[in-house]
Amino acid sequence: MGRAMTGSSLRKLLLMSAGVLAVGLGIVGLFLPLLPTTPFLLLAAACFVRSSDTLYEWLTNHRWFGRYIKNYREHRATTRMTKIVTLVLLWGTIGYTALVVVDGWQLRSLLFAVALGVTIHVLSLGTIAGGRPAEERKPGA
Repeated sequence: MGRAMTGSSLRKLLLMSAGVLAVGLGIVGLFLPLLPTTPFLLLAAACFVRSSDTLYEWLTNHRWFGRYIKNYREHRATTRMTKIVTLVLLWGTIGYTALVVVDGWQLRSLLFAVALGVTIHVLSLGTIAGGRPAEERKPGA
């Protein structure tokens, strides 16, 4: 009565499951600076493009998530506000955790090193102002 799952359908199911998990982690990453949103959304897109056209289209055209993926893929850039919010939340959360919650200079140093690495990455991204990356805007436009 039950049909055995083929290798191809099992692969698609696993990729869809991984994609859904990655979207979930990306959503959590919106609120927890230690979980980066964009890489999880890119992972989800990669999983969906190999497993479900419907989920891939949903994600890449999503009102909020689609722009993260498009901006990063096409321009390796994000908006100034996204950078500001990311860095404020990152340093606020890590600063509080390192100075209030954690004991030991080694763990505090590790937390600050992670924050510094994430900060460098965020600041290395291009900045999108006015809806387009700076390199696409023409002077005087």
